[in-house]
Amino acid sequence: MFCDVTLDEDLTKALAKLNIDQPTPVQAKTIPYAMEKTDLLVSAATGSGKTVAFLLPTMQQLLQDTDAQTGTRALILVPTRELAQQIYNQCVALGSYTQLTFGLVIGGESFSRQKSMFRKNPEIVIATPGRLIAHLENNTPFFDDLEVLILDEADRMLDMGFSDDVLAIAARCNTERQTLMFSATLDHTGIDSVASQLLNDSVVLTLDTVRDKHAQIRQQIVTSDDDAHKIKQTIWLLKEEKPQKALIFVNKKTQADSLAGHLRHADLYTAYLHGDMDQHQRAHVMKRFHDGEIHVLVATDVAARGLDVKGIDLVINFDMARNGKDYVHRIGRTGRAGEEGLAISLINHNEWNVMNGIERYLKQTFERRRIKELKGTYTGPKKTKASGKAVGAKKKKTKDKAKLKSAQRHRNKKQIGKPKKKTAAKKLLTSGDGSSAPKRRDT
Repeated sequence: MFCDVTLDEDLTKALAKLNIDQPTPVQAKTIPYAMEKTDLLVSAATGSGKTVAFLLPTMQQLLQDTDAQTGTRALILVPTRELAQQIYNQCVALGSYTQLTFGLVIGGESFSRQKSMFRKNPEIVIATPGRLIAHLENNTPFFDDLEVLILDEADRMLDMGFSDDVLAIAARCNTERQTLMFSATLDHTGIDSVASQLLNDSVVLTLDTVRDKHAQIRQQIVTSDDDAHKIKQTIWLLKEEKPQKALIFVNKKTQADSLAGHLRHADLYTAYLHGDMDQHQRAHVMKRFHDGEIHVLVATDVAARGLDVKGIDLVINFDMARNGKDYVHRIGRTGRAGEEGLAISLINHNEWNVMNGIERYLKQTFERRRIKELKGTYTGPKKTKASGKAVGAKKKKTKDKAKLKSAQRHRNKKQIGKPKKKTAAKKLLTSGDGSSAPKRRDT
């Protein structure tokens, strides 16, 4: 038995087909509670097997209760289209031997086609909050028969400003439902606020937190002079490390296209992904990356959450993540399911303090790495021998000013008791009327 619970034969066959025979820690802890229809708040790291942890008990409940109503019975809310698509694919795989039907509701897809899908009442719907709210405003879906509401990557949804949408959607759902919330971190005031409004007599399961060390991922930093230097370093790292698949993060959409062009020019099979691309383009890029047609993907943080592609063994932060949580979700794209991974961050002088703050937040020290072939001028902030603290320009200026004052005092001390010398600028000639006039040069 999987997780010491009895599963429907069709689910057992699907698990065998997917080569899933042993539960991960989050699955082992979550599934028994979920099977008892208990509300849960679960904190677990990316790549820990959360999707199966909530899909398997939900599907089991739907299969064993054959007297249920005909409306949608389970709703899964996620922050991004990519994550929604991945969970939909996982639903199809786990439900391949069952008669369960599934629906996908995300932006960038045909609104009318989605309305038609709702009329067929799929048992499980996976949706992003923004598009689902649009359907609710048109009175398209009805969740009066909903048995399970699942919020995956709940912290990310709140960070993206979906808190009001999530609560509005939950208010339209059956009040007797079971609610499961999954998050990478529980140290978030918004999580507590939303959880208190959605969960009843819930059990809190903390398996991992955002600060937990990723022992399977080597985390390195390489100092860089500027973007041009970073481009050379990125190309060198890709050719030196020879990853099966690499994911490179940038902070701006325009950078994704530009950097991908430089990498293609270096004969690296590269594509880019960002939020301004339509859904067809994004899906096409993800399929090519998943199938191995491209080996390098340059992306903004749109791909940081939920992207689960086998074979990503190198993550490069071309631009350092803006905060610790985003950093963790970026590097979590590698080293998944027990595999080893490598995460390298390229750090210039503007990013050093951000990197330092992330180290403090995670209570870790990243490995320093140097590329001899591409040695730059910037190697990190200068440090004093006494304190080891970085010396800034302002402190250096203050120190030089103190030296100048000390030398001036020394000269003044040596001049005590001696007549003052007149400077050339102060030599004046006295006229007959007692006034002073400047000395004239002969012409």
